[in-house]
Parts: sequence; structure tokens; C-alpha cells
Amino acid sequence: LSWVENKRRDPYNSCGNGSAMRTSAVGWYAKSIEECERIAKLCAEITHNHPDGIAGAQATAGVIFLARNGASKGELKAYMEKYYPVDFTVDEIRPTYEYEIINKKTVPQAFQCFYEATDFEDTKRNAISIGGDSDTVAAIAGSMAEAFFGIPEDIEKECMSYLDDYMSYIVEKYYSKYI
Repeated sequence: LSWVENKRRDPYNSCGNGSAMRTSAVGWYAKSIEECERIAKLCAEITHNHPDGIAGAQATAGVIFLARNGASKGELKAYMEKYYPVDFTVDEIRPTYEYEIINKKTVPQAFQCFYEATDFEDTKRNAISIGGDSDTVAAIAGSMAEAFFGIPEDIEKECMSYLDDYMSYIVEKYYSKYI
């Protein structure tokens, strides 16, 4: 509540997973991994200027950038591990995973949900199955999966059917330019 009532709008040293959840477009926009990491940092610093807030954004955007440029899952895991250890399986974390809002306890778990998946839908199922902040985990994992697997046409069509004309236009414009 104190954050909502605060009139200041400068960064507040957050290490929350919102920085990772909102960085997927950077991975599509960037022309190099260096540019991707630089822009992800700039985007995160607006609100999430804690080192883990920045790391979560960079790790997520970097995986997306590399995945859309043909990196293997092994290469993606090595990249993720520059930021966070990924030394567990989805089955290992599922029984005990709890609601977490910090990147170091969300981003590697989201990555593992993608890493073990066979396609986009399997990624989303893995992410939801571990519980916790599942909408955020699924958003992060799903953005990685889209870059690696793509989104199946039937899922894309169903999701687009929920958008009004203006939002459909925005999505289509973005996809035609970046994806």
C-alpha cells in the first residue's frame, strides 16, 4: 500500500519478476545479444533497478533473442546459467514450489519449464503445474517457448479472438514488424 500511495515514481530497488515478465519484446527487437542485454537493462531499471531485477530481464530477453536466432536448448541453458543456476527438474520443484515474486526464484524455474517442454503448449502446462505465481511463470516460460517453438495456429487464433479490433491491430502490427 505504501508504494501505491507514494507520489515518487523513481526506481525502488525491486528484484521482482515483473522485469522478466515484461521484457519479451526486447528479445525480438534487438539486433545482437549485446544490444538485447543493454536494452533489457534499460527497461528493467525504470522500476526494477536491483541487480536481480536487471538480471531477470536480461536473462529472459537473452534467451528469447538466442532462441529466435536458432540456438539449441543446450546453448540456451548455458546462457541462462550465466545469470542463474538451473540445477533442478520440473518434477523436483513441483512438490515444494511456492508463490515467489523475485527473479532468482522465478526466472530459472520458468526457464526449466520451457527447457523440458516439447512444444509451446507443453511449456505452458509445465509452468502452470508448478504452482506459485503461475501466471507470471507461464508468461516468462511462454515467451521463451514462442521464440523457440512458435505458437500453434489454433492457440494463436483462440487468443486473438478475445481482443478488440484496436488490440488486434496492435498485435498484428507488432508481429508483422518483429516476428
